[in-house]
Amino acid sequence: MTVKRNTWQKDAVRHALSEAIGFVSAQQLHLVLRNHGSTIGLATVYRALADLASAQEADSLQSKDGELLYRACGTDHHHHLICRKCGKTVEIEADKVEAWADDVAKTHGFTRPSHTIDIFGECSACA
Repeated sequence: MTVKRNTWQKDAVRHALSEAIGFVSAQQLHLVLRNHGSTIGLATVYRALADLASAQEADSLQSKDGELLYRACGTDHHHHLICRKCGKTVEIEADKVEAWADDVAKTHGFTRPSHTIDIFGECSACA
């Protein structure tokens, strides 16, 4: 396993991502960083986000347009409730889903199941 080193660029992306509300694109994050005086390049933002996602410091999902969006998150297994309009994201517990996934896998002879669940709707502010 290759250990990725921590750089000022990755720290800047990590900080900007932690300040973002909901999921954001690399382009959006790059714009925020540039507007705050950073000289970081867009390609570097993409690499830093990919590194953060592979280290499970960020979640990613694909937008309707096929673009990867990112959000800072904890490393514990969790699921998301995401507003379709504003992108507000809430981490949710889903114990029944965990039990269901384990049961379905066991029924079909699978072991060590994993899954990702994102539930989309409209938050109360957008509804």
